Amino acid sequence: MEKIEFLPQDNVIWGRGVLAGALGQLRQYGIERPIVFTVEPLDALRRCFVVPNLPDGVGTYLDLPPHVPDFAVNEALYACEASGAKSIVAVGGGSVLDAAKAVSHFHQVRHGTYLPIAALPTTLSGSEFSHYFGVTETANEKKFKRSYAVKPTVPRVVIVDPELIRGTPRALLLSSAIKGVDHAVEGMRLVGPDHPHAILAASGVRRFLGVLTRWPVNVETEEALQRCEVDLDDLLQLQLAAWQCYFFPASVIYGLSHRIGHILGGSYGVPHSVTSCVTLVPVIRACSAFYGEKLRIFNDAVSGVDAASRLSAEIEAVVLRLGLPNRLRDLKFDHDELPAVARLLVENYPREVADLGEGAAQRLANLLERLW
Repeated sequence: MEKIEFLPQDNVIWGRGVLAGALGQLRQYGIERPIVFTVEPLDALRRCFVVPNLPDGVGTYLDLPPHVPDFAVNEALYACEASGAKSIVAVGGGSVLDAAKAVSHFHQVRHGTYLPIAALPTTLSGSEFSHYFGVTETANEKKFKRSYAVKPTVPRVVIVDPELIRGTPRALLLSSAIKGVDHAVEGMRLVGPDHPHAILAASGVRRFLGVLTRWPVNVETEEALQRCEVDLDDLLQLQLAAWQCYFFPASVIYGLSHRIGHILGGSYGVPHSVTSCVTLVPVIRACSAFYGEKLRIFNDAVSGVDAASRLSAEIEAVVLRLGLPNRLRDLKFDHDELPAVARLLVENYPREVADLGEGAAQRLANLLERLW
């Protein structure tokens, strides 16, 4: 039996130049007395494009480290309480959006009400469309990123405007696009090729790859715009691809690429957006038998093995062409930590490890060696 679970997301507003008008209408979507969550590198974006168009904002909170450590969530929640905020406008990538969802959740735990969120995403991972978030627990010797799935925390309104991503650093923007592709591919894990996720995900991947295969090399986005090597419509296509790849997050369960990414990020500090550049291609190849014929939705391959081979080769070619890191050694990851990574995966994500098939423990060790 297949099914779709919908999230309580009321509006997604997209297009070139929609940001100012959409911010001015947030009150009609229940976003009142918002506090702005963002980070220092995005503060100029906040000051120039967000604050002037936000009617009744009550302040800004900037201290949101990557991977959403638990102490940062507590401090951000206190900032909401102290300011009298009734909602959150989250300006940023996955870590900012995860922090907003976590604060909304723990506000409900403490006060009985969720803080509604308006999301202004500055990367392409798609977190703004989901109810998933992670909080890194820091009390133990080895940090661990705990995953949550809380439907009422999904942003109530999302604003998608190319202006939000034109200043995002190149490596962050493009690696987050690979994270978006990861959502599309691993979303196939427990659904069939006729599921709406499959249909939209295939379209999203083709949209992503269509732009990324001609993206200029070694040029920041703003310079590429000035040279007319890309335009704002290209940026919007990337944003829409991220949405298509993550259209039904409550209806799918992600796999080993995501789980390895959680361990690498939460426990070892590897940047979240980069993890899929390292993990996705090897995991597609290692789990091709598990996914079987379903990966044919992404190309015209005659078999599941051929589909996995062609899809992984396409993604790998894009990652290499764009100069993104594709091995843990590129990130200065300590090879001696690989057995500990394997243990954390087996202990916390046994079902995803089982996707590797017979002899999964040894296959996992071999896979991690390939990642390094």
